[in-house]
Amino acid sequence: MRTSIRRSRGTVAMMVTAALATGLLAGCASDSDDGSSDAGGGDGKGNITLTVGTFGVFGYKQAGLYDEYMKLHPDINIKENVTTRTDVYWPKVLTRLQAGSGADDIQAIEVGNITEAVQTQAAKFVDLGKDVDKSQWLDWKLAQATTKDGKTIGLGTDIGPMAVCYRKDLFAKAGLPTDRAKLAEQWKGDWSKYVDLGKQYMKKAPKGTKYVDSASSVYNASLGGASERNYDKGGNVVWDKSRGVKDAWDDAMSVATSDMSAKLKQFDPTWDKGFANGSFATVACPAWMLGYIGEKAGDSGKGKWDVAAAPTASNWGGSFLGVPTESKHQKEAVALAKWLTAPEQQAKVFAKQASFPSTPSAYAGLKPQADTTAYFSNAPLTQIFSDAAKTIPAQPLGPKDKPIDSAISDIGILQVEQKGKSPAQGWDAASKEIKDVLGQ
Repeated sequence: MRTSIRRSRGTVAMMVTAALATGLLAGCASDSDDGSSDAGGGDGKGNITLTVGTFGVFGYKQAGLYDEYMKLHPDINIKENVTTRTDVYWPKVLTRLQAGSGADDIQAIEVGNITEAVQTQAAKFVDLGKDVDKSQWLDWKLAQATTKDGKTIGLGTDIGPMAVCYRKDLFAKAGLPTDRAKLAEQWKGDWSKYVDLGKQYMKKAPKGTKYVDSASSVYNASLGGASERNYDKGGNVVWDKSRGVKDAWDDAMSVATSDMSAKLKQFDPTWDKGFANGSFATVACPAWMLGYIGEKAGDSGKGKWDVAAAPTASNWGGSFLGVPTESKHQKEAVALAKWLTAPEQQAKVFAKQASFPSTPSAYAGLKPQADTTAYFSNAPLTQIFSDAAKTIPAQPLGPKDKPIDSAISDIGILQVEQKGKSPAQGWDAASKEIKDVLGQ
C-alpha cells in the first residue's frame, strides 16, 4: 500500500532509511500536492518510449529497475509519470480511458479501485493472464484483478499483510508480557482478545499512555481479515448485514467506549506526534507501516518497538499494473509489466522500499534492511508478514468499498470516540452517509 508519501496510504532521519519510509508510506497517507510529476527514469536513447503512470512511490526507479530493464532492452526508454494523490490519480485515469487517449502505456491501479476497474473498465485493458504463470501470485490477489469470464486486467505488485506493532517498554511497565510469541498466542484467533488485553494494560498503564492509537485502527484491522465485508460473492451490497462488518464494529466500539484509545485520527499530525511522544502502546501494523513508525517515532523508538503476529491474517493495501488497450506499444508494455511484477523484481523493491511482495516464491529470499530489524527489536519480520500473507482470506470487493469503509471509520466511529455519541448514534450517522454514497 502506498501513501502519497501513496495515500495508499518524509524522510526517515534515523535507522529506518529514507528509502524505506518513502516507499512504505506510498499507500496510506495523503500528500498536499494534488498534481503530477514526471519522475523520469529514461535516458532518451531507446527507440520506443514506454510511459508508466503511478501514484506516490512504487519503488521501481528507486530500486534501479527501470535502468536495469533499459540495459537489458536498449530499444526501450521508460518514462514514469507520478501523480502524488490517489484521489486525483484515479479519476484522471478513468477520464483518459473513456476518451480513448492520454492514458499511459502502463497504469497502476490501487486495490481500492481494482473492483471498479474490473467491473466497468475491463474492455479498456489488455488481458495480462494469457502469457504469465498465474501461480506466481497469491490466489486472492490474482482474483481481485480478474473478471468473471477470466480476463486478468492487472498484475499484482505489493500487498499489506497485517501484524501488531507494540512498545515492549510500555508493556513491561504495565505488567504485561513482552515476548512476541506469547502475545501472539494470547490474542490468536480474534481481535476481541487483542482488545481484552487493552483492558489489562489500562489497569497499570504508564502515565499519559493509552493501549491503542484509535478505534478505527482496530476496525480496519479486524475487517481486513473477515471473509466478507461490504459486498457478497454475488456483488450485492451487504455492509449492513455483513458478519465481518458487525464483528469489526463491535471490536471498535469496545475500544471507543473505553479509556484505552488515544482517540487519534490516523495520518493526521496529532497521530504522528503520538508516535513521537510514545502516547500509545500498540498499532495495527501492515508491512508498510514499519517505515511510518520509524519516521515518526524517530531515534527514541529504536529497540522499543517490537512486532507480533496479528490475531487473524488480514490485509491493508496493495496495487496492480495494467496495460490500457489504447497503448501504441502493447507488446512492449505487457513485457515490462510482467517483468516489473515478477518475483525477482518484487524482492528487489522490498529490499529497497519494503513493499511486501504479492508473489510467494519471493518470500524465502526476502531480506529486510539490518537497520529496520534492529529498530523493531530484531523481530523476524519476513516470517511474520509472509505467514500472514499466505492465509489472508479472499474477500469479495465492490466499487464502493472505499467510501463505505470511510463512512464507518471517519464518521461513525469518530462520532463515538471523539464526540461522545452512543454506538447506535454512530452507526446511524455512518448509515446515512453510506446510503447517500449508494444513492439510496
